Amino acid sequence: MQSFTKFALKRLRSLFLAGIAICFIFILFAGSCGQPLPPTGGPRDTLPPVLVKAEPAGFTTNFKGNRINIEFNEYIQLDNPFEKLEYSPVPKVKPQAEGKLRNVSIKIKDTLEPNTTYSIDFGDAIKDINENNSLRDFTYVFSTGPTIDSGLITGRVFYAETGKTDSLITVILHRNPDDSAVAKEKPRYTTRTKSNGDFTFRYLAPGTYRIFALKDADGGLKYDQKSEYLGFFDSAVTANQPNEITLYAFTEEPDVQKKTPTGSGPTPTVRNKDDKRLRFATSLEAEKQDILNDLILTFESKLKSFDTSRISLTGEDFKPLMPFHVQPDSTMKKLTLSHRWLEGSKYRLIVSKDFAMDTAGNYTTRTDTIKFETKKESDYGSLNVRVTNLDTTSRPVLLIYKDERLERTEPLLRTRYQYKLFRPGEYEFRILFDRNRNGKWDTGNYWKKLQPERIVPGKQKLNIRAGWDNELEINLREMGN
Repeated sequence: MQSFTKFALKRLRSLFLAGIAICFIFILFAGSCGQPLPPTGGPRDTLPPVLVKAEPAGFTTNFKGNRINIEFNEYIQLDNPFEKLEYSPVPKVKPQAEGKLRNVSIKIKDTLEPNTTYSIDFGDAIKDINENNSLRDFTYVFSTGPTIDSGLITGRVFYAETGKTDSLITVILHRNPDDSAVAKEKPRYTTRTKSNGDFTFRYLAPGTYRIFALKDADGGLKYDQKSEYLGFFDSAVTANQPNEITLYAFTEEPDVQKKTPTGSGPTPTVRNKDDKRLRFATSLEAEKQDILNDLILTFESKLKSFDTSRISLTGEDFKPLMPFHVQPDSTMKKLTLSHRWLEGSKYRLIVSKDFAMDTAGNYTTRTDTIKFETKKESDYGSLNVRVTNLDTTSRPVLLIYKDERLERTEPLLRTRYQYKLFRPGEYEFRILFDRNRNGKWDTGNYWKKLQPERIVPGKQKLNIRAGWDNELEINLREMGN
């Protein structure tokens, strides 16, 4: 009996302990179920920093200090403040701008003018730390006088040669009416264009200004290089200008850094000093010649001489074909071979040894025979152009481009044009208003007060498909005729 009692007590104690353990586990489990866990994901933060306060407050008048502190609702970074922050009026010494934790601090190093409204345009320099969300169109404004100036000038800038826009142009205002001020002095006010070319000056002091668009190569805010893009307005403008200003930017010197088409020349190679081969490439596409264009030979270095008697063009039967002409370009790196090509025909171009030599003494060391075939008419599409609201007094010229390369020029003198053969591909078209009727775009000259000729790009792309009758309708009234 005694042993049975001991056994029963042990059994009860084991059950009791097991029950306590189960309860403990249950409590832990229940507690963990009721306890919210930290999120492992969620929507990405897309909101920019929000202004909490500024000291002094924005649009403060009778400003006397030299420090500004701006606080935001989250940790921020100030991206490249020396380049991105714009101060108006333009200071002699730029303020010192720093971003730290949630604050942006500005230390003014210039002597502020009395009764003057100042603005600091932050562009997209203020970003949050985690997601780089930019606070855009944020401007801090204050005045050293009793009022905030309210002058406003708006407009748009185009590149005259293309009719296109970008955000890399600065628009400037000069108080000095002298023509030379844009080259010798810093402007009174500056602002940037947006990607669509729009610009806005706000908080301008009353008065008249000279306005310019400038793509400044050296950051000096002066037109001191002919290679810089400049646009100018023919007359002075006033604060609170009633109409938008349109500026056409141009360079007095042409842009020599044109885009080189892919495959237009041989890839330069590292030479063995004993290697005297003169290498060249052709304009053939998959061993096919475009029947609408010439055959181009492009050399890797400038030619010193070439002998046209040592190059021949034949048919598949090797019988010489005449006439053909070989002409060098101004760089002496390209030779153009002109011939009246027959569609779907086979040709041989024979380049003999010693045909050409470059300025380094490299030469064609052996005879090469280049086999190719011309394209067929079925490889091309046709293009029908219809012109509406034609006014020939504005001298419109149709320019058709492929990959920024001018493919066709057509003065518009009638309402319909048809091109039986047109190479397939994607094109864009522009309209040149040809002031001097020379069939090409002419740049301007600020010192002669000569505006550049105007080009307006078409809004839609032109897609030419082989074997199709392709259509293009041009409304010249919509393009500023």
